[in-house]
Amino acid sequence: AIPVRSSRLPLLSDAMPAPAHLFPLIRNCEISRICSTACYCHHKHLCCLSSHFAHGHFRYAPQKKFAALYRPKENFNHFIHARDYASTPQRFYLTPPQVNSILKANEYSFKVPEFDGKNVSSVLGFDSNQLPANAPIEDRRSAATCLQTRGMLLGVFDGHAGCACAQAVSERLFYYIAVSLLPHETLLEIENAVESGRALLPILQWHKHPNDYFSKEASKLYFNSLRTYWQELIDLNSGETTDVKEALINAFKRLDNDISLEAQVGDPNSFLNYLVLRVAFSGATACVAHVDGVDLHIANTGDSRAMLGVQEEDGSWSAVNLSYDHNAQNEHEVERVKMEHPKSEEKSLVKQDRLLGLLMPFRAFGDVKFKWSIELQKRVVESGPDQLNDNEYTKFIPPNYHTPPYLTAEPEVIHHKLRPQDKFLVLATDGLWETMHRQDVARIVGEYLTGVHHQQPIAVGGYKVTLGQMHGLLTERRARISSVFEDQNAATHLIRHAVGNNEFGTVDHERLSKMLSLPEELARMYRDDITIIVVQFNSHVIGACQNEEL
Repeated sequence: AIPVRSSRLPLLSDAMPAPAHLFPLIRNCEISRICSTACYCHHKHLCCLSSHFAHGHFRYAPQKKFAALYRPKENFNHFIHARDYASTPQRFYLTPPQVNSILKANEYSFKVPEFDGKNVSSVLGFDSNQLPANAPIEDRRSAATCLQTRGMLLGVFDGHAGCACAQAVSERLFYYIAVSLLPHETLLEIENAVESGRALLPILQWHKHPNDYFSKEASKLYFNSLRTYWQELIDLNSGETTDVKEALINAFKRLDNDISLEAQVGDPNSFLNYLVLRVAFSGATACVAHVDGVDLHIANTGDSRAMLGVQEEDGSWSAVNLSYDHNAQNEHEVERVKMEHPKSEEKSLVKQDRLLGLLMPFRAFGDVKFKWSIELQKRVVESGPDQLNDNEYTKFIPPNYHTPPYLTAEPEVIHHKLRPQDKFLVLATDGLWETMHRQDVARIVGEYLTGVHHQQPIAVGGYKVTLGQMHGLLTERRARISSVFEDQNAATHLIRHAVGNNEFGTVDHERLSKMLSLPEELARMYRDDITIIVVQFNSHVIGACQNEEL
C-alpha cells in the first residue's frame, strides 16, 4: 500500500516561518482548506467558494494574507531535499509498481477498426490519461465517433472554481457539435422520432474511461436544451452544406448561452437548481479536435493546447502548434479584448496579466461573473438557494466592472490538411505545457510511438559533474532506454516525463516518487491537473487521400 504521511506535516521550511495564527488551523486539521487556496493562487486564481465550490480554485491573483504560504514550483528540488516527509528520520518512497499504479489509474486507449463501416479512417487510435493535482480533479476529457456524419471528436477541458462547468461541457459540447454538423433531413428525422416517441438515431459513440461519468440527474434538462437548439437549426435551414468551422463556433457559443440561460431560469428541483448555478458560476476552457479524413479542425477556447507531431525526413521530430493561448501572453488576444470595450477602460481591462486583474484565461465557458450585468448577478444570487446567497464569492463583483460581458466562449478554429509526415496530435491541458516544451513533447511521443530512440548528448546545464557522476548518468540512461517502452499508453508515458523529469531531461524515479506521494493539500503547489490525449494518424490512409485529391 502507498505509505501514509505523518499528520505532522512540516508545511513551512525554516526559511519560511509560519504566521502564528496558522498553527491552530494546522492543529485543527484545517490545513487543507488554507493550503489548497494558497497553492492555487500563485499559479492561477483564488477560490473563496464554500460547500460544492470550496474545492475549486478560481483563476484569480493571490490574496496578501496567503503570501506567506507561497512557494514557487521551481523550488521543488530544494523542497524535496530540505523537508522531512514524516515525524521520524525514515524516508518513504513509492516503489515502481506503486508509481505505475498511480500513473495508470486513469489511462484509456481506443483502436479504430481498420474499416469503420463508411470509410477507412485516418485515425489509428488514441491514448488518454489524467493525473490529478486538485482534489477532486478539475480537468475532464471526452472522445467520440460521429455516427450520423463522418469524423471523430476529441477534447480536453480545464475547469476552475471547481469541476462543475468542465463536467457539464465534457458531457454536452460534442452533442452540440454533432447536431450542428447534421444535414437538415437527419435533424427532421430525429425531431419526428422524439415527437412520435420512437427510438432516436444514435448520434455519437462515446469512448470513455469508467471514471468519465455522465450526470444522470441533469440528462433530461440537457436533452431539452439540445432539442431546442436542433429545432432552431431546422427552422433556420438554408439548404447549404454545413461548414465544419462554422459548426464548431456555433456549438461552443450556443452551449455557453444555454449554460447561462439555465442558471437564470432555474429549476423547481432544488438539486438541479443548485447544479446549474454551480456550472454557470464556475468555468472551463476547452480544446477540441474534429478529424475527418485529412481535414483536422482544432477549436480552442482558453489556454489548453493542440500540438501536431511531425516526423522529418531524417527521422527527427518537430512540433507544430495548432492552437493559441487566450491569455495576456497573446498580444492579439489582449487587443481583441481592448477593442470590445471603451477606451476609458483600457488600463483596467488587463492587470497583472489577468482579465480585470483576476482571471487568467480570456475565453472560457461559464464564468458568468464576467458575463452577466451586476443587476442580473444580484437577482440570481438573491433568488437562489441559501448555499449561493450565503457565499461571499458569488456576491463579489469584479473591480472596474462597467461594460460586460468581458469574457467569451467563442473558439478560435484552425484547419489543417493532414500530410503523411503528420504522425500524431497531442491535446493537453496547461498542466502539461507548464512543465514541458512542445519540442520535448513531440520527441518523447514520437520516439515512444516508433520505438526509435534518438540519443542526444547529455546536457548538464552548467552543473559541475564529476566523471563518476557522468558514468552514473550514462548507466541510468541505458537502464531507462531498456524500460522506456514499458508504458502501454502514450499519454501515460508523457505524464511520467512531465512529472518525473530531472534537470538533465531524464525520468528520475526518486523525483517521480516524491511528486506522486505529496499530500493532496501540497500537490497543487507544484503542478496542475494534467490531462492528455494522444491521437495517432494512419499515414497510409492520409497519403492515399492526398493522391486521390491530386
